[in-house]
Amino acid sequence: MRTLTYAEALREAHAQLLSTDPTVFVFGQGLWSPWYVGSSMKDLDKEFGRDRIIDSPVSENATTGACVGAALAGMHPIVVHPRMDFMLLAVDPIVNQAANWSYMFGGKIGAPVVIRAIINRGGEQAAQHSQAVHAMFAHVPGMKVVMPATAYDAKGLLISAVYDGNPVMYIDDRWLYSEESHVPEEMYKVPIGVAAVRRPGDDVTVVASSWMTAQSMKAAEVLAAQGISCEVVDLRSIKPWDREQVFASVRKTGRLIVADSGWRTCGFSAEVAAEVAGEAFQHLRAPIARVALPDTPAPMSKILEREYYAGAERVVRAAEMLVRATAPSA
Repeated sequence: MRTLTYAEALREAHAQLLSTDPTVFVFGQGLWSPWYVGSSMKDLDKEFGRDRIIDSPVSENATTGACVGAALAGMHPIVVHPRMDFMLLAVDPIVNQAANWSYMFGGKIGAPVVIRAIINRGGEQAAQHSQAVHAMFAHVPGMKVVMPATAYDAKGLLISAVYDGNPVMYIDDRWLYSEESHVPEEMYKVPIGVAAVRRPGDDVTVVASSWMTAQSMKAAEVLAAQGISCEVVDLRSIKPWDREQVFASVRKTGRLIVADSGWRTCGFSAEVAAEVAGEAFQHLRAPIARVALPDTPAPMSKILEREYYAGAERVVRAAEMLVRATAPSA
């Protein structure tokens, strides 16, 4: 069985899209430099030419707007933002333009642009280089948002995003780039909006995406040694997200932890918690727990970073708390 790292799977997806479809091109900052995008675009400019792998000026709004226009004209552009933080300069072409075109044109024409937003944090990069703002874009009608957690999904979801027919925000986290999994050589699609049960369990449901899926899997191993069985549901897409899979898991376990890589207040964990409370409340045996970032900008200090970023240990503590709260009295 062939395995690739997350970054290698991303590179292969780009390469196969470029080699099979002349309407695909990639536009963004630092595409010729691994300092910006890691090994996820390694040597693609040499393989496909710099008229299809276009290294842009530092102008997030202009590059995104150009790709939205190209999508309206029939191309399948991928615009790359090496840091999600600075993509906020491109909110107008994403939210006001790309997300609205299909609705405004009665479905007759849309903007099939992929906005690849990279979460690139840690390493004492501080507040302006460490933000995961996916929840903001999941709020927007007309925009799809995917957050792959495995190398298999990194490839399959990118291919699905390019041919979805709608604007899709594709969010990858550089902390995942070294993670390995089985990745087929051929092109394939992973359906957008369908969650994956990464680990079945009976005691606690953990709903996660992206980096927090990997952390939740580590937490499940620790908890299994304590006799706590965790079901880990990887959303893969947060807009749309697989409500029925989450509800089915909660009906089985009666306990829910939502693990998110963004801030807690008005974050995506709140959306999942609210939907479960509204649709599966009678099945809950304990209050819903949320594992997310505190409502403060990212610190620069390495010591503070260790406290700031949520990881497996916080998922473990949340599960222990929920199980203790509903344990039968002696």
